[in-house]
Amino acid sequence: MKVSDAHILIVPGYTNSGPDHWQSRWERKLSTARRVVQAEWSKPVRDDWVGRMVDAVNAATKPVVIIAHSLGVPTAVHALPHCKRKIAGAFLVAPPEVANPKVRPKHFMTFGPYPRDPLPFPSLMIASRNDPFGSYDHAGDIANAWGSLLIDAGEAGHINTESGHGPWPEGSMVFAQFLSRLQA
Repeated sequence: MKVSDAHILIVPGYTNSGPDHWQSRWERKLSTARRVVQAEWSKPVRDDWVGRMVDAVNAATKPVVIIAHSLGVPTAVHALPHCKRKIAGAFLVAPPEVANPKVRPKHFMTFGPYPRDPLPFPSLMIASRNDPFGSYDHAGDIANAWGSLLIDAGEAGHINTESGHGPWPEGSMVFAQFLSRLQA
């Protein structure tokens, strides 16, 4: 699949992805990419976030490819049962442990637990060994439940601007390869 064959949905996490974040950079570069915009980025409410995601998927005119980061991952997965449009694939990065009471901010827990059913489309998950919002073992567990290919990012923090992942060229290459294997 080519970028022009898909409606690419950028699904940021808590507080949105700033202008230097890899998601924002990719959104500017990918001609069919659109951000799922939330009404309240710093006080996420699961039903509101999921509703915005469902609206974005259902408004798509082409098969959807999801690019979710952090709290965007549970947002996207919880939206799936309500989506009427075809989702071609999901690129999932740095999933937080939404059922772990030790993870902050505390309202992440309102997005848990993760569904455990296999995803009905190809998916790829990239996780770090030292992500402060979720362990690599947890990411491996949900990737396994969903049938997602898990890629070990090493010690990459939360794979965001603060951890040095502005442009994130390695991620861009992995996404391009993932996209090329999807069916329109």
